Amino acid sequence: MKTIFRSLAVFSAAVLLLGLLACSEEKVDSLQRVKNAGEISFAMSGGYPPFNFYNPDNQLVGFDVDVAGEVARRLGVTFKPVTTEWSGIIEGLRSGVYDGILGSMAVTKERLEVVDFSTPYYYSGAQLMVRKGSPLTAPEDLSGKIIGVVTGTTFAEDARKLGAGDIKLYKDDTQTLMELSNGVVDGVITDRVVGVNAMNSGKFDIMALGAPLRSENIAVAFKKDDTTLLTEVNKALDAMHADGTLSRLSLKWLNTDITIK
Repeated sequence: MKTIFRSLAVFSAAVLLLGLLACSEEKVDSLQRVKNAGEISFAMSGGYPPFNFYNPDNQLVGFDVDVAGEVARRLGVTFKPVTTEWSGIIEGLRSGVYDGILGSMAVTKERLEVVDFSTPYYYSGAQLMVRKGSPLTAPEDLSGKIIGVVTGTTFAEDARKLGAGDIKLYKDDTQTLMELSNGVVDGVITDRVVGVNAMNSGKFDIMALGAPLRSENIAVAFKKDDTTLLTEVNKALDAMHADGTLSRLSLKWLNTDITIK
């Protein structure tokens, strides 16, 4: 009889231990995770002016940075910026290095297979830039030419569709546009606002060639199943659209409103 009771006691203890382990391994709700940490981390490249870039005082600034800070404020947490190379930014998200990507990422079918996206916070387009004074007069003239794009962007596919003879990959658009200005590549495809901003800055000897190649919806990326965090960020973005905050920030950094489709 003692043996039976002893066995039951051991079994009960084992069941209790398994239950405790199961509880400790339960997935923490994504919104609660952020609330518990008191901060939300958003990744961006840090080399994409005027959206996210380092100013002369080595401060990370730009439209994306201000949007991320306002989203964090409305969630009641602190914004923690993370800068990383664009080529591995999605893998960093999926590995849990940061909570989201708020760095001017375009929504695509391919990306939707591995991450979820928020409500778009702005709308833009893919723009072809060439060196000022270039003999090229239309996007079709880039067939067989050298086109520079940032690694991991959707612009490489645009270059392929134009029939580029060679597609050179770069870390960020500061590099692509400098290479274009110096005549290393024949053209660069980037976000229209980025290209026009660079052209107007006087730092690059470049110009826009033709109308945008296509339009893009720009949104915040999250890990699959981080639904509660995504839902809360969508509420914040919807409110920022409605109360004019996104429009105000767009005018501040871009001198135009790109938040209305």
